[in-house]
Amino acid sequence: MTDVNEVASKLAILGLTDQKLNDVLKNKKLAFALASIVQESGAESALEDKSTASLLQSLGTLTKDIPEESVLAARSLVTDAVVTKKIKSNIQLEAAVAYIKSAGEKSNSADLDIAAGVGQEVTPEKIVKEVATYFAENSKSITTNRYKSMPILMAGIKKLPGLKWAPPAEVKKAIDNKLLEVLGPKDERDAPPKKTKKDKATPDAANVEEPKKARNMFTEGFLGDLHKPGGNPQIKPELMTGHLKTTNGIVVTRFPPEPNGYLHIGHSKAIAVNFGYAKYHNGICYLRYDDTNPEAEEERYFTAILEIIEWLGFTPYKITYSSDHFQRLYDLGEELIRRDKGYVCFCTPEQMHENRGGDNGGARIPCKHRSKPIEQSLDEFRAMRDGKYNPGEATMRMKMDLEDPNPQMWDLVAYRVLNAPHHRTGDKWKVYPTYDFTHCLCDSFENISHSLCTTEFYLSRQSYEWLCDALEIYKPAQREYGRLNITGTIMSKRKIARLVKEGYVGDWDDPRLFTLVAIRRRGVPPDAILSFVNELGVTTTNSNIQVARFETSIRRYLEDHTPRLMLIPDPVLLILDNLPDDYVEEIALPYKPGSPELGEHNVPFTKRAYIDRADFREQDSEDYFRLAPGKSVGLLKVPYTVRVTSFRRDESGKVSEIHAIYENDKKIKPKTYIQWVGESPAHNSPVRISEVRMFNRLFLSENPESNPDGFIADINPNSLDLYKNAAIEIGFDDFRRKNVKEGGGPESMRFQALRVGYFCIDRETTEDSIILNRIVTLKEDAGKSTA
Repeated sequence: MTDVNEVASKLAILGLTDQKLNDVLKNKKLAFALASIVQESGAESALEDKSTASLLQSLGTLTKDIPEESVLAARSLVTDAVVTKKIKSNIQLEAAVAYIKSAGEKSNSADLDIAAGVGQEVTPEKIVKEVATYFAENSKSITTNRYKSMPILMAGIKKLPGLKWAPPAEVKKAIDNKLLEVLGPKDERDAPPKKTKKDKATPDAANVEEPKKARNMFTEGFLGDLHKPGGNPQIKPELMTGHLKTTNGIVVTRFPPEPNGYLHIGHSKAIAVNFGYAKYHNGICYLRYDDTNPEAEEERYFTAILEIIEWLGFTPYKITYSSDHFQRLYDLGEELIRRDKGYVCFCTPEQMHENRGGDNGGARIPCKHRSKPIEQSLDEFRAMRDGKYNPGEATMRMKMDLEDPNPQMWDLVAYRVLNAPHHRTGDKWKVYPTYDFTHCLCDSFENISHSLCTTEFYLSRQSYEWLCDALEIYKPAQREYGRLNITGTIMSKRKIARLVKEGYVGDWDDPRLFTLVAIRRRGVPPDAILSFVNELGVTTTNSNIQVARFETSIRRYLEDHTPRLMLIPDPVLLILDNLPDDYVEEIALPYKPGSPELGEHNVPFTKRAYIDRADFREQDSEDYFRLAPGKSVGLLKVPYTVRVTSFRRDESGKVSEIHAIYENDKKIKPKTYIQWVGESPAHNSPVRISEVRMFNRLFLSENPESNPDGFIADINPNSLDLYKNAAIEIGFDDFRRKNVKEGGGPESMRFQALRVGYFCIDRETTEDSIILNRIVTLKEDAGKSTA
């Protein structure tokens, strides 16, 4: 197989994106290896199972450099095992490749199955059991080294024979859960040792290094390499002269969303790029609603888009609509026909598809209406405008170049008939322009200097420039950057609509989704999103970022910008029997240790307090350090320890009351400290929280759509944990009042709940009912147990 076109057609079966296909074709070894693997698989059309396609791509990478013919001949055994789903993971795949490398021409299916662990399913229950056994055998080392032993634990447990074929993510999850069960949450013993500051000698001025500048996406990579205003060539020089006279040579960009749905996390990059680039260069950015499809547009989407842009900190120079230009666009449609570069077509969609080469990429055939007289097409276009044709009966097409290899030059549709009222123009129009006709012309009308869009429009650049030149109008420069994608979720409007309609989520702003209205409600700060986008930078490569990385960036931002409070999600009453009923001691707590500028507040410590149910165990053990009968434990910032003497259960059998003594007659250094909230009506303590919503990942895998039963089957049944009647300390009220005074919305009231996570107030909160949303967990691994 030596023909590049043949190779490309084989690779298409793997479902590669255009960008990925181009990247693979640049690597000849990989391209021909993958093409051979597709041939071995016997597939003749695109593979619907994305997991199979992904494994075949990995197989190509693993075998592209193998020179031995005997090994390459044996590779078909591995290909067949992947296609028949005997091999389901990369671990099995790597073992299979190692086997054929070793066995060569002696390779056979039976031995391959053994080498690759085919049929050896490792259940979650078996993983948990193996991990528990390992912990029991190494308990002394684990309790001594605590969380610092994680790397050794992972390495040791992965070597267990019974877990050889276990998914690494499931093993990590079981280890995390067991560590939490045995040791409790991380505390000061698990913190890295503090570095002692050394006195620095006064440096010689000549040797002082310039401080490193923070990364700036507007001066690096894709955006840093863009042309200056006036640097985009024109078909006529006077067009640029007029453009520069109108704009005074400043940067002019636009953000052009379709108002047919809510924006998602990927759009945050587009907003940051377009508004941010203009702002950085003291230019202007339009918000232009691309409202050319009245059948899908709703007022709520227009409103939500503007609110999100303003929430992210940007103000449009002007809000415009493609519909502002409907008359001008129509007039240019007629002008295109007059120039013999447009015509009215009566082909069905199926006929149009066949004329463009059909499914097999055959020769292009000019439409039979293409060569009709100009006046006839003008009359027919006007008849379309006047409502004399039904939807789908006639279209106006651009007369482009059918010999060009770019499908964007194959006589694109410019206008179609739609019998739908428009939200701004009512019933005036019966024809509406397409994106391919509208976008570049509106860019031209608004004198855009940099038309920035994602790489999916790369092929459209040619048709964009063709239309501007065909009409001899100012031609903006379209340039394409890579999209931002977050794994572990879905962003398809149609699929999110199904989640909402079928009740898997509450609405489009359900905090488990990655629409921007949902991310806002979840409490993610807008600056954290912009910082994340800047941190990634802007290149021509699509960014497929794991949700864990996004959450790490949020966590890092919140660490620097939020106060600390004590929250008890699942409270149990703790009574200190040796203290008098009226005992009150005020304990000073800083809002953020190490940040005195945030101040401090006092909380009451009394005979009666609340601790979290997770911090108590009815039976003690050597490897458990929180509250249990007979054990001395510290309460955060309280001078002395407490020791449990007894407890009571309610009618359901749950512990409802714990009795202890306050050990203020001796100083004991506890092995751990737990959070608490004192009961004191005089101080309005505790503040009662009606509902704490702990959001976990909505889907179980990194690619929900790869689930053979569909993305719905990949939904995490534990994506939401609810805690009713939680308790929080009185510092919450002070901080909440300050937030309201400063005019912040409920989601802007963010805080760190010690040892629990980062939280904000939900928009459903009322005076009588406070609802909290968890933004992110304190540590990434703490959230994996449910995701």
